[in-house]
Amino acid sequence: MTDTPMKVDSLFEVRAEVLIAAPPGVVYATVSDLPRCGEWSAECRGGEWISGTPGTVGAVFRGENHRGRDVVAWAPVVRGTWTTEAEVVTAEPGRRFCWAMRDSAGRRQESVWTYRTQAAEPAAEGSVLVHSFWMGKATEGIRGITADMTEAERTVFFSAWAAKLQTEMEATVRRVRDVIEKF
Repeated sequence: MTDTPMKVDSLFEVRAEVLIAAPPGVVYATVSDLPRCGEWSAECRGGEWISGTPGTVGAVFRGENHRGRDVVAWAPVVRGTWTTEAEVVTAEPGRRFCWAMRDSAGRRQESVWTYRTQAAEPAAEGSVLVHSFWMGKATEGIRGITADMTEAERTVFFSAWAAKLQTEMEATVRRVRDVIEKF
């Protein structure tokens, strides 16, 4: 089995952005509070910090996730509720917050989620929030999902999964905006 359906530098590179009527520090404080992510994430329902100082580099977060039957329904992905662990790899208050997913042995994988905040252009007020996801080598989970797929099925899966990620990330940044602007 190969990790990718074709030769590329990464399996996934997805991003979404939104303008939020709040300063970068407020946006950063919200999105770096991972236990709150259930307020805006399509899959993560929240969770808890299990080691390290919350929100700092090296801290580990255990997330509780849920995926319905209709998400890329034909693919053998986890359905229902499951947990993941992620390690904070960048924490630059007011600017950038990143975490890498860990495998079952607790090793960081090439699966990194990022929130980047910046002041909006002078003509606009507030901040731009950019949410991105990058996966280089296939994670332990992706390898398991695609293990019994043909090359053609992998190609279809990666395309469908990228579309799922894009749709969910666009919804996520809109929900973050709504949560912040509600106050």
